[in-house]
Amino acid sequence: MSMIMWDDAYSVEIQEIDEQHKCLIEIMNELYTALANKSNRDLVGDVLDKLVDYTKVHFAVEETLMRIFHYDEYEEHKAIHDRIVKRVLEYQGQFRAGNDKVGMELLMFLKDWLFDHINKVDKRYVKTFHKHGVKKNWLKRFW
Repeated sequence: MSMIMWDDAYSVEIQEIDEQHKCLIEIMNELYTALANKSNRDLVGDVLDKLVDYTKVHFAVEETLMRIFHYDEYEEHKAIHDRIVKRVLEYQGQFRAGNDKVGMELLMFLKDWLFDHINKVDKRYVKTFHKHGVKKNWLKRFW
């Protein structure tokens, strides 16, 4: 069961980042399925943890590339990431404290945030990354 679908309009023209965005969508859909099927609390918690962890990994990759290529808007972009991580961790904490409704709230928040962030914030680093030699497609897939 999918709630969110990838569309090539969300592409940042860097396959590594696009694949990570697709993974985020996949995990968000996994969370949606667990919530919609009223899966047991442990399963929902596991998927929620997976989503939080992957969000942090994805942000670390983007931020590393921004630092390597001296992206002018790095500080602002990182501050946005930091606010998102803080909010996601708050949702995770609420869930762990017994608030089962927070899973769907988190999902709606991330859904709204993800596509807005890709289109309004992430796409701004594309020219800088390409200028420094980041290719649109992988030469070889490593994972």
